[in-house]
Amino acid sequence: MKKRKINRSGRFWAYIVECTDKTYYTGYTNDLGRRIKEHHNSRGAKYLKGKVPVKLVYAKEYRYYKNAIHAERNIKKLTRKQKEELIKVYEKVNN
Repeated sequence: MKKRKINRSGRFWAYIVECTDKTYYTGYTNDLGRRIKEHHNSRGAKYLKGKVPVKLVYAKEYRYYKNAIHAERNIKKLTRKQKEELIKVYEKVNN
């Protein structure tokens, strides 16, 4: 298997997708569009198997991958209610 080279600067996202069973999956990526397509094809995250299609409900862009990784880690620590509040703010700003 070929290893991917990690870009350390550029565009990175921490994101949340809502699954068909109304659970949330949080991740980070350097290509948000590709990652969502992978999730729709049940690739890239075992958690999402049988829970597709997913809906992108939150995404925040970062300039450095470490910041996106830290954001993902912090989002995963949030309660469901806190994640829903974060999603509400994101929707309000982006609509």
